[in-house]
Amino acid sequence: MNLPYHPNFPAIDDLRKRARQRIPRFAFEYLDGGCNEDVNLHKNTAELRAVELKPYYLSKHDGSDLKTELFGQVYDAPFGIAPVGLQGLMWPNAPEILAQAAKEHNIPFVLSTVTTSSIERIGKITEGKFWFQLYHPTDNALRDDLLDRAEAAGCKVLVILCDVPTFGYRPRDIRNGLAMPPKMTLRNILQIMGKPNWAIHTLLHGQPNFATMQKYMPKGLDMKQLGQYMNQTFSGRLNAEKIAPIRERWKGKIVLKGVASEEDTALAIRLGLDGIIVSNHGGRQLDAGQSSIQALQPVVEKYAGQTKIMLDSGVRSGPDIARALASGAEFTFLGRTFMYSVAALGKAGGNHAISILKTQLRQVMEQVCCARVGNFPKHLI
Repeated sequence: MNLPYHPNFPAIDDLRKRARQRIPRFAFEYLDGGCNEDVNLHKNTAELRAVELKPYYLSKHDGSDLKTELFGQVYDAPFGIAPVGLQGLMWPNAPEILAQAAKEHNIPFVLSTVTTSSIERIGKITEGKFWFQLYHPTDNALRDDLLDRAEAAGCKVLVILCDVPTFGYRPRDIRNGLAMPPKMTLRNILQIMGKPNWAIHTLLHGQPNFATMQKYMPKGLDMKQLGQYMNQTFSGRLNAEKIAPIRERWKGKIVLKGVASEEDTALAIRLGLDGIIVSNHGGRQLDAGQSSIQALQPVVEKYAGQTKIMLDSGVRSGPDIARALASGAEFTFLGRTFMYSVAALGKAGGNHAISILKTQLRQVMEQVCCARVGNFPKHLI
């Protein structure tokens, strides 16, 4: 068994605890929290972990292979790095660190429109082997320019987001006055002073900003104006009329992320999209909704084989990936896991998290005698 890069942090929970120690509370709570009372945040992982696998100990087994084909690309594992906003707030250069690790391990990295590295920078790091998640702009010219930039950077898979028709109500972020760059209230200044490692690294790398969006933003916006600009610029509410011109313009694959119903899956297929990610935005948008694993089940039963069905939200570990694959997902994405690791370990965080997940997942496969990722559903109890 290959050991993780840092044996002192062999579990994802170790990384979460270390991240909490190293970064200011406003940054950790943005990463770690859900919305409202965090009901769906906790349901996501709890209900996923209720899924059980059946081992076949006496069957012939010559080893397990993690390789997975997706959209014509063979990846070395059936998981990727989910898009996360404001990554540089948690740790400087976090998206660059994760993109580099994804390239080295041959797994997909998904860049968010509202993170802290540009499309062009990630395209260069990954040599075009990245996915781009589009927050839908209200202005069609802005939408088209973002698509052109992603295409020019080599992006082959576009992810369009449907589960943010309105910004989630997140009490922690409200209390912390979360802003980009961080709001210099007395409370936040004291938090920063208590995390000197984060403060020094941030000072050396410069304040994080919305790198992809920077060219479109008026100069000199204060915090209130920045919030108003972002609200006015993006309209997350997708419908068939908004998706159709994207499908017509984008030459590569398109994935609809945030699907939580059979009806939205059917519409995605009719519109000619290539796949869906069943997701509830990590429990950050609708506290009264289903967990992602519960939403997955009827979609798989009805539409397996008609479109690529993937899952995120609630997935933290290798066994969680195995549970999702056994439940019918063809691929999974994780967000918080990778950000905990980068916040905990800096430059080594991406490689360390991927190493843990690969090792854990392979151990599960060997344990239950599952030779290939596509065989997982036969192990579902």
